[in-house]
Amino acid sequence: MPVDPAIVGRSYPPAAPHEVTAESVRAFVEATGASYDGGPAPATYPIVPAFAAMMTFLEAEALDLSRIVHGAQEFRHERPVVPGDVLSVALTVATLRSIGGNDIVGTTSEVTDADGALVCTGTATLVHRGEAS
Repeated sequence: MPVDPAIVGRSYPPAAPHEVTAESVRAFVEATGASYDGGPAPATYPIVPAFAAMMTFLEAEALDLSRIVHGAQEFRHERPVVPGDVLSVALTVATLRSIGGNDIVGTTSEVTDADGALVCTGTATLVHRGEAS
C-alpha cells in the first residue's frame, strides 16, 4: 500500500530522551573498527537517538521496517555531541514522492539537548519499497 501523502508536514512526538555516555560513544565508535579515547562523539553519532525517532514515525504510520531502504542521511551540527548530553529527537516528514511504485520519504529531525537547545538537524531519505508485482 502506498504511503499516504497527508503525512507531509506531520511531526511525531519525540522518542524517549537518550543519554549520551562515554560507554555508548565507545560502543558506537568500536562498531566501526576504530577506537575511542574520550572527547566528543563522532558527527554521525546522532543516528543512535534518531533511529528511535524514525521507529516512532514508522510505527505511527504502520510502515513495515523490512520494506524500508535507507537512501541518505546528513547531520548539520550546531555543536558537538558530548558524553553527558541528554538528547531528544523530533521527526517531521518533509517530502514524499513516488517513483516506480516506491515511495521516497524525506524526513527532518531536530536533535535537542536537555535545555531544548538545538544540537543538530538531521535529514534522511527513506525508500518505502512498493509491493511485489
